[in-house]
Amino acid sequence: MPALACCVDAAAVAPPGYAAFIAGDSSLPSAVPFSTSTADAADSNSTHWSPAHSSALYRIDGWGAPYFSVNNAGNITVRPYGTDSLAHQEIDLLKIVKKVSDPKSVGGLGLQLPLIVRVPDVLKNRLESLQSAFESAIQAQGYESHYQGVYPVKCNQDRFVVQDIVKFGAPFRFGLEAGSKPELLLAMSCLCKGNPEALLVCNGFKDAEYIFLALLARKLALNTVIVLEEEEEVDLVIEISKKLYVRPVIGVRAKLRTKHSGHFGSTSGEKGKFGLTTIQILRVVKKLQDSGMLDCLQLLHFHIGSQIPSTALLQAGVVEAAQIYSELARLGADMKVIDIGGGLGIDYDGSKSGNSDLSVSYGLQEYASAVVNAVRFVCDRKSIKHPIICSESGRAIVSHHSILIFEAISATAPTTPAMNQVDLPFILEGLSEDARVNCWNLSQAAMRHETETCFVYADQLKQRCVEQFKEGTLGIEQLAAVDGLCDLVSKVVDASEPARTYHVNLSIFTSIPDFWSIGQIFPIVPIHRLDERPEVRGILSDLTCDSDGKIDKFIGGETSLPLHGLEGNGGGSSGGANGRYYLGMFLGGAYQESLGGVHNLFGGPSVVSVSQSDGPYSFAVTRAAPGPSCGDVLRVMQHEPELMFETLKHRAEEFCGQDHGNEGTHAALVSTIARSFHNMPYLVVASPCSLTAMNNNGFYYCNEEDYNAAVDSGASEDEQWSYCYA
Repeated sequence: MPALACCVDAAAVAPPGYAAFIAGDSSLPSAVPFSTSTADAADSNSTHWSPAHSSALYRIDGWGAPYFSVNNAGNITVRPYGTDSLAHQEIDLLKIVKKVSDPKSVGGLGLQLPLIVRVPDVLKNRLESLQSAFESAIQAQGYESHYQGVYPVKCNQDRFVVQDIVKFGAPFRFGLEAGSKPELLLAMSCLCKGNPEALLVCNGFKDAEYIFLALLARKLALNTVIVLEEEEEVDLVIEISKKLYVRPVIGVRAKLRTKHSGHFGSTSGEKGKFGLTTIQILRVVKKLQDSGMLDCLQLLHFHIGSQIPSTALLQAGVVEAAQIYSELARLGADMKVIDIGGGLGIDYDGSKSGNSDLSVSYGLQEYASAVVNAVRFVCDRKSIKHPIICSESGRAIVSHHSILIFEAISATAPTTPAMNQVDLPFILEGLSEDARVNCWNLSQAAMRHETETCFVYADQLKQRCVEQFKEGTLGIEQLAAVDGLCDLVSKVVDASEPARTYHVNLSIFTSIPDFWSIGQIFPIVPIHRLDERPEVRGILSDLTCDSDGKIDKFIGGETSLPLHGLEGNGGGSSGGANGRYYLGMFLGGAYQESLGGVHNLFGGPSVVSVSQSDGPYSFAVTRAAPGPSCGDVLRVMQHEPELMFETLKHRAEEFCGQDHGNEGTHAALVSTIARSFHNMPYLVVASPCSLTAMNNNGFYYCNEEDYNAAVDSGASEDEQWSYCYA
């Protein structure tokens, strides 16, 4: 037996290296609390923490400007009119959460989180800012036509979002873009109340029914343009338009050579999914000419890709497209509109960089000026009349106006033991000879501060102990002690606090699907307590039973997020949130709602629309809708909640209906089942909606109001079901 083993075995005393390690040799580095370079730079000479420090730490002034800021109370506020917002007009997100989640008995709305907060004032400001940027560029450059944008409804098809865009955009002829038959029906209906000159751009692959609907829209006096995505579509347009006696307005989507290399550029370039090549465009021109309909060709559409990173790339694409536009005019088409598609990016991480998919190196004015300049340059060179400029900027319009708010309900803290809690003789007692050598080598490497070597020996020690555990020669207590020792060594040598896991009342698959599917990163920030220094770092884990249901990548290339301790889990004041801890995901107004699924049958969040008002809290809730109930999401998967309820009710009668002396038990159980179908799938935690067994034979209700309603109700069980579900 090696000398080390003899020494430990005979004397049960650790070798010198072990003794120093267990005693806490002062030469070892001590663990230090979390620090972040940005925060340290902002607060290098003071222990005081202010909202300004949090704003710098979370880059709020970068990605959030001009719509989000931090007030003196440490809460995130919405500036509904952007740079024109006055101080008293700012809307405190924490106050919105309180208003929405408080029970109705105290003046709240009684809605459950997670919650989407929509701010139509921000939506209106985005539209006006985009329009103003183009108008300014047009005036400055002497451009001889105008800008007339459309909103691609695929970005967010919510009824109220689309209706608001049509209403807010009516003064400047803002229209809609559809890419499918249901989107076309939606757009047709909404534009009946819009500006009659607003464009209805029909993109996407088309069959006869789609083209019929588009031509019908033109017959209904909507300014409809059918954009050809495939060469064969022109034959259907010609055939059906003659049958309906409708003169169509036609566009072609060009497949440009210009593309960008990021994820969002995959739909552009010669091998892109959409559009016609120059050969196909010429064949379309010939077919229209032969049919006497070349004058119907009036629009050229192209799309470089979403999140165009720089104006240099943008101008290259617009110049190429403008050249095609000019050639079509030369060939005899009655060209009037150049549709530059989407691509106007937003700055998700506040870096103002053109080197990633998370940011762009320009603002609205630079974007508009680059487009106008490129179109004007080509058209002037070719002596072509300046066309109407159309864009399909969806992400840039709707992203800012929607905030997803959710609650952290618990946190898993690291379980590293203190030095005086490591019982080394106990650990050594059951170890194999090889494992004891690993333990000794680990101790010596730790004393020499050899970080990488420590990790190697710790890993070897763990592996040997796991093998012993599987063989049955090592108990679970000793295995846990070895894990604690290795964690302690890692903490001492590396001097960094491991990230905690914060469990959030959310489904990432439902509410942030782009993170899971394409790795899209959104700014996530606590919406309150920003006047306190965040003392830990954490990752976010959702409610789903899926290992992908976590967020471990954040803006700035971070793999964890600075967070505050939870009440009872690290302290910290409540910040006016009654001990709760709320986080917000920002810039998610595009795509997330339409792409979200029902993984684990978690439905969408509750939704409220909030407008600025002159009241005491600076806001008014104009619309409110609870999230889908358990019954709603079951219906999505073809289940029938009413029949399921009947099955469970009869089961309750069979097994619980015979309880004597407890006549209320059966009725309460049935009512509880009915309410479960009615409630949202998300967890109900803490006041004001705590699950409490309120002296009711162990049956649970969301709150006292629900309990009283069940007790006081004299309705039959069937009526209870109707009341609970409807």
